[in-house]
Amino acid sequence: MNDTSPRSWHEDRDADGIVWLTLDKPQASVNTLSSPVLEELGAIVTRLAAEPPRGVVVQSGKASGFVLGADVKEFTTLRSIDAARALVRRGHRVLAALEQLPCPSVALLEGFALGGGLELALACTYRVALDDENLSLGLPEVLLGIHPGFGGTVRAVRTIGAVAALDMMLTGRNIKGAKARTLGLVDRLEATPAACRDAARELIERNPGARRPALLQRALSWPPVRPLVRRRLRAQVARKVREDHYPSPYAIIELWAKYGATGTRAYQAEADSIAALAGTRTAENLIRVFMLQDALKSQGKQSVESPQRVHVIGAGIMGADIAAWCALRGLEVTLQDREQRFIDAALLRVSALFAKRIRDSEKRAAALARLRGDLAGAGVAEADVIIEAIIENTDAKRQLYATLETRMRTGAILATNTSSIRLEELAQNLHDPSRLVGLHFFNPVAQMPLVEVVHAASSSAESIAKAIALARKIDKLPLPCRSSPGFVVNRVLAPYMQEAMHAATDGFSFDAIDRAATDYGLPVGPVELSDMVGLDVCRHVAAIVGPALGKPVPDLSVLDAKISARQLGRKSGAGFYRWEDGKAVRNASTRAPYLPSLALPSADVAKDLQDRLVLIFLNECVAVWREGLVESADMVDAGVIFGCGFAPFRGGPLNDARQRGVATCKQRLRELAAHYGSRFTPDAGWSQLR
Repeated sequence: MNDTSPRSWHEDRDADGIVWLTLDKPQASVNTLSSPVLEELGAIVTRLAAEPPRGVVVQSGKASGFVLGADVKEFTTLRSIDAARALVRRGHRVLAALEQLPCPSVALLEGFALGGGLELALACTYRVALDDENLSLGLPEVLLGIHPGFGGTVRAVRTIGAVAALDMMLTGRNIKGAKARTLGLVDRLEATPAACRDAARELIERNPGARRPALLQRALSWPPVRPLVRRRLRAQVARKVREDHYPSPYAIIELWAKYGATGTRAYQAEADSIAALAGTRTAENLIRVFMLQDALKSQGKQSVESPQRVHVIGAGIMGADIAAWCALRGLEVTLQDREQRFIDAALLRVSALFAKRIRDSEKRAAALARLRGDLAGAGVAEADVIIEAIIENTDAKRQLYATLETRMRTGAILATNTSSIRLEELAQNLHDPSRLVGLHFFNPVAQMPLVEVVHAASSSAESIAKAIALARKIDKLPLPCRSSPGFVVNRVLAPYMQEAMHAATDGFSFDAIDRAATDYGLPVGPVELSDMVGLDVCRHVAAIVGPALGKPVPDLSVLDAKISARQLGRKSGAGFYRWEDGKAVRNASTRAPYLPSLALPSADVAKDLQDRLVLIFLNECVAVWREGLVESADMVDAGVIFGCGFAPFRGGPLNDARQRGVATCKQRLRELAAHYGSRFTPDAGWSQLR
């Protein structure tokens, strides 16, 4: 075989006359379809079309996977709709030429094939995939505020039918092995790389013809049927996101409804649509969020020993879920509590979680075997990381640390899952406070991606690096932050959630308060969020953060009454709302009327309420940035997006403040302060925010 390509693509022709095109983008850990990569491929395909081989196999030279997608960074350089359209049309031409080769082509898929990577595979005649746990196929462009742009809105429907293709594009969900085969997204699933190569040769030899969806699936794209399906799809999407917040899923529906994924006009319309979307603020902000996520992921690459053993103390909900997640991600875990009954209850919870997440019985058994109950705490001496997840009580934590410090092995770190207590207070009696860090997980652990990695002045750089390495080892996003009351996420949530209680005291219904927040684009309102966090936890954080920062503590009597009645929120079945099947039951008929007399004279009452909630939130984010709790404004945005779900389409709270206008935010805060009180006084950091 001879390598004839000097750059990203390597072209080899075997003895059977099959050309193997291997994409191995230089100086990159993953393959992406950048403009130079597409231009290279276009030149190769043009030459192959002139002198057709027996067949073509497209594969990756990266161990990480096939192709991650288009080069997202290129979208940040586009300056006009015309430039975006030209980029997309270039991709169209190259993949159309690949599809039209006068010989069969096979995409050999290992690991991921996402976005433009899957669109490249769909342009091939056949797809063969390695059937292992790393296989992940998807069209996640909607998560970036756009949609497939290299022909995917057409070829996906043509290959697997409207229902499956639209579901993939509208949700951004990835498809695994067996389901991909059932849908027809791949033609063959094989157990080994060698078997995949043999299957590719066999498909080229037989050339059985490309798969078509079943008749019923094709019928859904017929012109008389599409309007009916369109209405249903739009209604489903509208229940989750608003078109003015997230226009791309609506654009996907309209493309299919108008063109039925058929003909050259469908490709042209795709290019026009994605070019228009790429210039929207939503796409700009969602791409920013993608970059922030990459920045968090890039941490943990320091040359520290990768943790293998974790000992968790505290078998409550948080401790059990942290232990479960660590075991799920391959670590050896021991779980300790003061009584065996608490450990037994935790192991039952873990077993139920694994039953949902791991379908393969052998893999599920292996994960369960990695997690052991440890009443006596024997795992302390062997653990690389000890995670304390007991009650939020400073004295109790200090007493525990006194028993642990002499038993910990050399090089191990002690991590607390405290949600609000400063590390300086917890470290007072430690002989070696350099080993103490915070690993603050969020509830529910399995769903929330962020972990705050908290450090005090006494925490060593090595301990911080080991904590970050653990977070990345278990696929969490680490946010290094300085020890301070409430750290970052709870610090900024506290005034936001307290303002909801002020608004309730003013006469607004809980439902109206939550609607004001969700209308702004936040995933849940502050009242529902309080129920989700737990009213006991909310009260504890409020009592600590306010006084520690010199801010007034709101009236906590409502919370006290709920807690006394054991109405703690979702975990107890009732709080501010009643909860059924994990969802809040909200009765619109009980909404209290708005009270115009409490609003600013010139303000819309609903808008006034929304500004109260949002601007007090943004104001605290500015304070966190000014105080340097994290290294940059970008990290404030990243922490708040991934730690409490701040509306991704706004690109983060500080980014939102800039786009809204710093001067506008400051002026509005002054108006609110004059009317509602000093809690709205603009933070000094606004004058430095650019």
